[in-house]
Amino acid sequence: MWELLQHWDQTLFLAINGAHCPWADRFVALFANKMTWGPMYVALLFALCKNRDWKSALAAVAAFLLLVVLSDQLTSHLIRPLVARPRPSRAEGLQDVVHLINGRRGGAFGFPSAHAANTAALAALVTLVYRHKLLSLFLVAWTLLTCHARVYAGVHYPGDVLAGVCLGVLVALLVRALYRKLLDRFPPLAPRGRPPLSLVAAVGATTALLVALHATLAP
Repeated sequence: MWELLQHWDQTLFLAINGAHCPWADRFVALFANKMTWGPMYVALLFALCKNRDWKSALAAVAAFLLLVVLSDQLTSHLIRPLVARPRPSRAEGLQDVVHLINGRRGGAFGFPSAHAANTAALAALVTLVYRHKLLSLFLVAWTLLTCHARVYAGVHYPGDVLAGVCLGVLVALLVRALYRKLLDRFPPLAPRGRPPLSLVAAVGATTALLVALHATLAP
């Protein structure tokens, strides 16, 4: 059964990774760069603190920092060394046929995907805590594109990103529970208005469009 799952995982990987073109290469190279999303993270930080007293702002920022630390550390430093599944870009029999972006192969192991876990955790926590439709839809699309980009770039199998998404959602559920307990113990003052989460969605969508525009216009 395990060998069959691995076969399906590899077959789907080759189909996604093999469907490459210069435009998609340029798009994925910039989309997967963490610095590309800096403006969206700044907008999210602003939204978390806007119209809130210092207690609720501090609690929200602490929750999101804990989310990222837990998700990243669990994937990169705990599970990957234990599972020790080589990335497709470094797997015997695949590393010479995998299409890479700018020659980047990533580290030795890739299960689960930290990119997938981190983006899924962020999307899940925002959805669970704020229930803002527009931002939630954007973050889900952002997570799916990130997962596809990691497979397209040749550094993860589909199973890696699926496991990362599942782990990210579990981490988000844990952090949400801790966040609610913190607010119950130290109740904040009433907020002066709703956080401007539409701004985060607008900044994120604008960033994605600029990435697509760059991929189209770049020589």
